Amino acid sequence: MNWIVIGGVWGCIGVALGALGAHQLKETLGAEQLEWWSTAALYHLLHAPAIALAGLVQISRGRGGAAGWALFIGSLVFSGTLYALALGAPSWLGAITPIGGLGLMAGWVLLALAGRSRPDGARR
Repeated sequence: MNWIVIGGVWGCIGVALGALGAHQLKETLGAEQLEWWSTAALYHLLHAPAIALAGLVQISRGRGGAAGWALFIGSLVFSGTLYALALGAPSWLGAITPIGGLGLMAGWVLLALAGRSRPDGARR
């Protein structure tokens, strides 16, 4: 998987969704829903470069694919459920949001582990 490309595309989508919330949805969403949208966009955008970084680690170290998957799926679930809630999805969807957060945390741990040693197993 090319995590650099996915990170770039994911970042572009995050900017577009953040702008949508700031400009178009500002008039239609309530304060709480707008806050959910803003949180979703923030986490979405924070994790796009991390996904790309997983790609760089994968190229240089031969590891990082698991981190890319965890960061991508985690941000998709975390931000996606918040975007959906802001747009009026059923409140039970909020119970899924923390699962995305756990995926994000796992992704950061996996990224740290991937960068920890060289592909041949030797420590730096």
